[in-house]
Amino acid sequence: MKKSELREIIRAKKRLFDKQTLAEQSLVRIQELLQHPRVQSAQTILMFHSLPDEVDTHEALNLLVAQGKTVLLPVVTDKTNMMLRRYASPDDLHIGPFNIMEPIGEPFNDYDQIELTVIPGMAFDAEGHRLGRGRGYYDRFLPLLPHAYKLGLCFDFQKVEHVPTNANDITMDEVL
Repeated sequence: MKKSELREIIRAKKRLFDKQTLAEQSLVRIQELLQHPRVQSAQTILMFHSLPDEVDTHEALNLLVAQGKTVLLPVVTDKTNMMLRRYASPDDLHIGPFNIMEPIGEPFNDYDQIELTVIPGMAFDAEGHRLGRGRGYYDRFLPLLPHAYKLGLCFDFQKVEHVPTNANDITMDEVL
């Protein structure tokens, strides 16, 4: 199966769920995330500000900041690259490319401090292979964080038997 075909299958599955059902599934997954030993022990975490069809990370971001953790979010800088900025509150966000909320402020460049990355995806398999949205931002960025634990975050219906991969695709250490 091609990556584009799997993306369409997952999009079709997402359409089977209403907002309320996805919200309920998000709560369960976020509770698992917040109780995860890696999340509890990490001081600096790269997260993502979820889109409407992803596990809702918005409250988790605020809870992690309230716990005194450094929470970083990606910021798209051009057609192929992204950078990181610190997340402090919803007030620090603006709409970036692809309608993803991004923090304002100074770039965060001390990558050695990042202990954990929580990464979205269209689909994941049991080996940690990830299918993204097709632009490759995370696959280009994650090699800058070889020491960070990579945790994929998705709904159960996004876990599939096999994700097609290329040589440049980055594998997750674990998928929730």
